[in-house]
Amino acid sequence: MLSRIDLRGRVPSSAELRAALPRAETDVDVVLDRVRPLVEAVHHRGVEAVLEFTEQFDGVRPAAVRVSAEDLATAERELDPKVREALLETIERARKVHADQRRTDTTTQVVPGGTVTERWVPVQRVGLYAPGGLAVYPSSVVMNVVPAQTAGVESLVVCSPPQKNFGGLPHPTVLAACALLGVEEVWGVGGAQAVALLAYGGTDTDGAELAPVDMVTGPGNIYLTAAKRLLRGLIGIDSEAGPTEIAILADDTADPAHVAADLISQAEHDPLAASVLVTTSDDLADQVDAELRRQVAATKHDERVTTALSGKQSGCVLVSDVDTGLKVVDSYAAEHLEIQTAGAREVAARVRSAGAIFIGAYSPVSLGDYCAGSNHVLPTGGCARHSSGLSVQTFLRGIHVVDYSEDALREVADKVIALADAEDLPAHGQAVAARFEKR
Repeated sequence: MLSRIDLRGRVPSSAELRAALPRAETDVDVVLDRVRPLVEAVHHRGVEAVLEFTEQFDGVRPAAVRVSAEDLATAERELDPKVREALLETIERARKVHADQRRTDTTTQVVPGGTVTERWVPVQRVGLYAPGGLAVYPSSVVMNVVPAQTAGVESLVVCSPPQKNFGGLPHPTVLAACALLGVEEVWGVGGAQAVALLAYGGTDTDGAELAPVDMVTGPGNIYLTAAKRLLRGLIGIDSEAGPTEIAILADDTADPAHVAADLISQAEHDPLAASVLVTTSDDLADQVDAELRRQVAATKHDERVTTALSGKQSGCVLVSDVDTGLKVVDSYAAEHLEIQTAGAREVAARVRSAGAIFIGAYSPVSLGDYCAGSNHVLPTGGCARHSSGLSVQTFLRGIHVVDYSEDALREVADKVIALADAEDLPAHGQAVAARFEKR
């Protein structure tokens, strides 16, 4: 089922790997011209434009954008007890992991009388997006809200698309997750119009203010990503997320049934989802293909999964040894990387590019999606080579606070003036010299 790339007997260069490895083709530029007028309409006409686009794209026109406290309480009250228990466990584990990411202010004494303090300040107001397309994502609510709350963000709003089947409200499980997390502000708006409304703010149909945010985080479709790109600068963003990805580095010790199940689990998200196996074993590749045929036939979303697994973004890469396999997965820089090899922990320690790494037979990606305690909002499209997933740090800004006494400045004044003159910026030097000139 998976197409194959045979790299055995050679070690390709990084440039060759980037060209050869399977990858989803999502060109945000293609939709920018379609999204730009939508963003402009929201800028100039506010909620009226949002509701028009919502009716056009989601097939429903809510009475208002903001979800009422009563609707949030109802969703929590009517939540399936098993789902409630699972969400509470997910929240508890995520809070435990993210609490250890908190930063503390650090003061460095550079010279006597001269200090620089790095002060960590949370973003004041953020918009957190939970998708609502082919699946329901209360887990994305948790993964966005927990680090924002842990960072100390003062004000946050969760956005999720309104659902025609639920009276124009976001999915009730999403609303229940918000309630369990103590989120009081939820907007029923999705896609590019959600990002535009978060950036510009507006007035709801009842006259209440919908305050703009300073940052937007969370995954979405290509149209939401395009809106993020257009509005970046007015707002901060976490990333331009593309389709989800899994890569599995495996040798002949891996269980083909486990490997196949994990490849399918990511393919289930989206027809554009990428599932990539990198293996030293031709026999394992054959067994995984057999397992895929068996397991896909039995899965609920078999058509979606088949499209993803047979697409050019998915495939099996055969390598001569684990060292070459590591080079391949580092070049691919998967959103999710599983290591299913002998000595998996030691192999994982050598990985340099991945959004998240899952070690051994009992750490599947789906554990990370829900209950590992890790965050599942991760870089895609090779961005793990230079970027991290969502964390407490995403919502913090480091501010340098400089505090020098007169004597400390005097000690270095001649050097500041020398560097200012070297850069042909004499007024910079004069700003220091003026403090010591007699008048």
